[in-house]
Amino acid sequence: MTDTIFLHARLIDPEAGTDATGHLIVRDGLIYDIITDPVPKAAERFRALTQIDGRGLCLAPGIVDWGVKVGEPGARHKESFRSAGRAAAAGGVTTIVTRADTDPAIDTPEALEFILRRAQADSLVHVRPMAALTKGRQGREMTEIGFLKDAGAVAFSDGLSVVADSRIYARALTYARSLDALVVGHVQDPSLSQGAVATNGKFASLRGLPSVHPMAERMALDRDLALVEMTGARFHADQITTARALPRLERARAAGLDVTAGVSIHHLTLNEYDLGDYRTFFKLTPPLRSEEDRLALVEALAAGTIDVLCSMHTPQDEESKRLPFEEAAAGAVGLETLLPAALRLVHGGHVTLPHLFRALSLNPARRLGLPGGRLAKGAPADLVLFDTEAPFVLDRTKLQSKSRNTPFDGATLQGKVKGTWVAGRRVWGGEDA
Repeated sequence: MTDTIFLHARLIDPEAGTDATGHLIVRDGLIYDIITDPVPKAAERFRALTQIDGRGLCLAPGIVDWGVKVGEPGARHKESFRSAGRAAAAGGVTTIVTRADTDPAIDTPEALEFILRRAQADSLVHVRPMAALTKGRQGREMTEIGFLKDAGAVAFSDGLSVVADSRIYARALTYARSLDALVVGHVQDPSLSQGAVATNGKFASLRGLPSVHPMAERMALDRDLALVEMTGARFHADQITTARALPRLERARAAGLDVTAGVSIHHLTLNEYDLGDYRTFFKLTPPLRSEEDRLALVEALAAGTIDVLCSMHTPQDEESKRLPFEEAAAGAVGLETLLPAALRLVHGGHVTLPHLFRALSLNPARRLGLPGGRLAKGAPADLVLFDTEAPFVLDRTKLQSKSRNTPFDGATLQGKVKGTWVAGRRVWGGEDA
């Protein structure tokens, strides 16, 4: 751990909503001070600090990426905590919030403790795990939520496995409410979405792809929000991907329900037409939506209706993706591409940098009760230094993840991470980054 001063950086403060040039001091792993006045280079009190000249680069709270799939246990060949940590650091992500859909599922305190030990030993960044809501993610019997929360679980979710039995779901939500535990739901009606690889419409019909109507999301959200209203539970919808779901979400909040929502970067920057060449790197769950849905989601993020922007990092090996489109595994990696892809929204004038980092850092940290996501005195020195203007062509073979199933392969992106710090320690980047 090194005491550091960042000089002449654009300080992106999502909490205050500001973007201003200043200087930031890190001591003992925490943000010690933020200075907006000119700092004399020869000032005696800064000589002992490692000096990093921001040169107008942006310095922001490290990203808190909610919903990261790591292959341990069960699929370490797809992604390990070591490789996921490297990928996160390369992408400016200082905290990864992992999913429980491993093999076996993270549904016991012992499994959770294994995850935490592996992460502490191997990962360059913080790891905060979610645990399963039901045993084996089977939707039949809820897990020991209290014990799992005490062991370190920050939220509870069965991932893409929707709890179909409303009575069991209501019991789990009621129990979670009594423990002030956050439940994360995947809002897709399973009976309608099963087997679908595209969104219903003319394009999917012309391509001959099994599809699902966007209403499947609205129907599942309606059910979940009704149960939240009945139980008073804290609830987060992991991926809102259609315009039809947004009014229902707004009404729930207006009614006082404790509800937040997220969206993946792929659903904000890609649409159904990207499936045209049957490239399996574009096969996601939920499937990519229409351009009208994508634009509605961008507006919802700008308006604050969508709280969290994440990568939904889902590594799949080559064998899982080199199959016919319908048979290939769904999902894409995103730890390293989340920030440069999200900067498309800034370059396009849809959101400001402080607003973007509310969704990337501040909001997920707040919702999960984590101390990061802020540029403030006493906050953890989890930081990312990046150049918003630097263009590059993404080469998936150079990604740090074990799996390299990115839909952005060969795409021109604008925005590069120059350095990442976790608790004041530099974990990525250097002078030539």
